[in-house]
Amino acid sequence: MFYEISKLFWLLAQPISLTILLGLAGLALLASGRRRWAGALMGLAVLLLGTASFTNIGAVLMAPLEARFARPAELPAKVDVIVLLGGATSSQISTARGVTEINEAGDRLVETLWLVQHYPDARIVLTGGIAGLMPGAEPEAVTMQRLLLAFGIAPERLVLETEARNTDENAGYTKTLLGPEPGVVLLVTSAFHMPRSMGLFRKVGIVATAWPTDYRTTGSEAFGIDIADLTANLATTSVAMKEWIGLAVYHWTGRIDDLLPGQVSN
Repeated sequence: MFYEISKLFWLLAQPISLTILLGLAGLALLASGRRRWAGALMGLAVLLLGTASFTNIGAVLMAPLEARFARPAELPAKVDVIVLLGGATSSQISTARGVTEINEAGDRLVETLWLVQHYPDARIVLTGGIAGLMPGAEPEAVTMQRLLLAFGIAPERLVLETEARNTDENAGYTKTLLGPEPGVVLLVTSAFHMPRSMGLFRKVGIVATAWPTDYRTTGSEAFGIDIADLTANLATTSVAMKEWIGLAVYHWTGRIDDLLPGQVSN
């Protein structure tokens, strides 16, 4: 139920949905003669969409998330398990065409391919089920496996977890697969997604080393107008909002111990 509620909530809470809902509410108020309230809601809708699209607010919100975990200054001498979280492929297109179609988070797969070659004895856990509410796609772990096999990775090194629909389930199911003593674990996911991921993996007892990738900010953003790519700005704002809301909800429901998990000093 938590998964379904979270999907429905985000469907309504993302900037483009809020803009439409505010606009519709404004039209309803206008039709009922409440012009002042109607104008306020429509103005708020324009302000929300304009800020999300015509400024770099999304990057400003995302930068502190990406700064929470740095890659190791030196590569670990030994890695027993590399865990790759789903979210890097377009599942329905990949399923329909029998390929691995990567999306804007495709760096996760690229980095994993490099790590797999650097650590030839490490197992690779591919965790990702069917995350959409609509049927018709294969588990993302299968989609990711297709690409790794095409690059010559030995199939016996691949451990597929095909049930997880969100990061919480990624952590839980991976813990079951790895058992009580998994050894040295590298966790690969997008940098903005790493705080929530590490918090969840820590909660289930997996002590992993973060390997962030798919950076989307420079790390030194200052708020300002940005008209270079309005669509990208809106997408970045949506992703950043979703991640911050996810952190708050996961902390509130006890799924992570810290509101904003960060690097732990050795």
